[in-house]
Amino acid sequence: MRAPGPPERNAAVNGLDLLITNLLSPIVLAFLLGTLAGFLRSELELPEPVLKLISIYLLFSIGLTGGRELAHAEGATLGPLIGVTVLLTVALPVVTFLVLRRLGGFDAANAAAVAAHYGSVSSVTFFAALAFARSVEAAPQAPMAAVVAIMEWAVIISLLLARLSMGKGNGRGLQAVLMDTLRGRGILLLTGGMLIGALATDSQWRQIAPFYEGLFRGMLMLFLLEMGMTAARQVRDFAKVGVFLTGFAVAAPVCFGLAGLLAGHMIGLDKGSAFVLAAVCASSSYIDAPAACRAALPEASPGIYLTASLGITFPFNLLAGLPLYWAAAGWLYG
Repeated sequence: MRAPGPPERNAAVNGLDLLITNLLSPIVLAFLLGTLAGFLRSELELPEPVLKLISIYLLFSIGLTGGRELAHAEGATLGPLIGVTVLLTVALPVVTFLVLRRLGGFDAANAAAVAAHYGSVSSVTFFAALAFARSVEAAPQAPMAAVVAIMEWAVIISLLLARLSMGKGNGRGLQAVLMDTLRGRGILLLTGGMLIGALATDSQWRQIAPFYEGLFRGMLMLFLLEMGMTAARQVRDFAKVGVFLTGFAVAAPVCFGLAGLLAGHMIGLDKGSAFVLAAVCASSSYIDAPAACRAALPEASPGIYLTASLGITFPFNLLAGLPLYWAAAGWLYG
């Protein structure tokens, strides 16, 4: 029997195995197929109404699942989790805004727009993290879908930062900015879905569970197919974001992910839950945050915040970030 190798070598091998396993999962392969189609300028495309329907389905599913988890969560776990989630919801956009303003030299509008994307959550990355955790038999025990719903409010924090920095900005009142954000489908579907899921009885949930639990992986793969094509188009715009933002789009998810992992460990989350919290903190929104920024921050450039979040951070998380955060969780939990 061959003797085991050094710990460093074993860790490297395990990390490589995790990376390969993640790359060969159907969810990631669907994204890679879409990326290939985008680079080849394929005729493949999903109609815009279909994409909107899939997006609504995914967001509503997260809300419903979060409500179910909250209804069955234990108070000892729920309180600290909500507390740390609220803290992260405020801290992540504030840190992003300050870094881009003071170190990157960004104007207030673009810094706030990027902060809205990196403070908010990618629902697709959340689903991919759940699938990853279940594939390694570490399904989260905490109500992590509720975390996604709460962190969507980071968009409002970012818009408030922009208004404070820009004074009156484009003349829109604070109430108008808040209403534009609250009208967004993300907060509406997630918050409303949580309420419906929490109020539904077990028998009522069983009637709709086949649709919201049985189909979401297939819907997610279709959405990732389109996201791959969109990301391929955004990759061509790397020059627009510059060297600093390109580095930020890779470094920020790692730093935010490790911060989320450490926070989860400190409040006593299980390994799978802490890993998903790390992935959620590392993710960046590219569905609802762009809509909110277009309405409230027309001065900000979509070529900057979309290229960073969708063209760089999203592929990084999906391909390499998840195995990295899981390896860090393995080290932290011993």
